[in-house]
Order: sequence, then structure tokens, then C-alpha cells
Amino acid sequence: MTLHESALDVGPLESYAAARGIVLISGVERSIEGRHVLLLNFPRGTEDVHTFDDLRRLKAQAPGGLVVAPHPFFPGGQSLFGTLTEHADLFDAVEYNAMYTASLNFNGRAAAWARRHGKPMVGNGDVHRLVQLGTTYSLVDAAPNAAAICAAIAAGRVRVITQPVSWATAITVVGSLLALDILGARNWLRPQPASV
Repeated sequence: MTLHESALDVGPLESYAAARGIVLISGVERSIEGRHVLLLNFPRGTEDVHTFDDLRRLKAQAPGGLVVAPHPFFPGGQSLFGTLTEHADLFDAVEYNAMYTASLNFNGRAAAWARRHGKPMVGNGDVHRLVQLGTTYSLVDAAPNAAAICAAIAAGRVRVITQPVSWATAITVVGSLLALDILGARNWLRPQPASV
């Protein structure tokens, strides 16, 4: 489970999840030098990662963590694009993102890049709306604990299960996210009351 920029403390949810056979892996989708990077299963320190040099230090200090390239070639200023190749050694896996349709799929370049660089692909829902849940995910050959799952992914013992979303779902999800961005921008533009 990841949030943008801050790690969710999954501790309070672990017993609830375990009773249902679910393994929670903490993580964060961090903006590093303006590019999105998924940091999974790092015990601490993700909030201090601002540069790729910081990421290199974090990986050296916490070798059980997993670094994934999310939506690396999707349109948008926060996708990795050439930065992925520039820092290829830092990435353990590449994401196959659920937000695609049968006729428009930006994951092709990511899959080709992963093959060329010997990196495994992981299926990720990138769930911002519940309608996205369940269309793309990973099957991992590992014991049911976070460290074993991350190690298995890094070793390539993972298989992506995926199906495209409908155009209606894609438009609804993207539209709702854009609306929130626009509303958020408007809130930033409004004059704020002076603090006393």
C-alpha cells in the first residue's frame, strides 16, 4: 500500500490483514528529482530520499527494500522516461500499470525496456479509484511475508496478470483525477486568510 510522498504505517492494519490471509507491504510513491519511484519495504528513510544519490544510499543501508519504476513511459512530467536508463542499476523491477485500454497501452515500452535490462515486470493497479482494483496484479512465488515477496520479485519469481480497462472506466478515472487536480490548483490560487 503506497501513498504519494509519505509512507503509510501499515502496522495498525497488519493483524486485520493477516486474519484474512493478506500480506501488507509498506511503501511510498516518492518524487525523486521530479520523477515517480515506488519504494517498497524500506523500514525507514524514504522521507529523506530527494535525489537518486539519496536512493542509492537508502538501498545500501536497507538491502531488503524494493525499488520499482512505476508507469515509466506514460505521458506526464513525472514519469521516468530516460531517467530509468540513466539509473537502471537502482531499479529492481518495472511496473505494468493497470491504466490502459485494448487500443491504447503505454506499457509496451516498459515491457521492452525490462526485457533489454533483465528486470522483472510487476503488475500494479495504481488504484486511485476502486473501479481500478483487480484488473492488473502480480502473482509472486514466495513465502507470505513482505521480505520474501520483495526478494522473490527482485529475483524474477513474479508473473503479471492483466486485462485492459474499458474506455468508459479510463475516461471516468482520468477525468475524476484531473478534476481533483484542477480543484486543488484553484485552492492554491485562492487568497488564504492571514494567520494571527
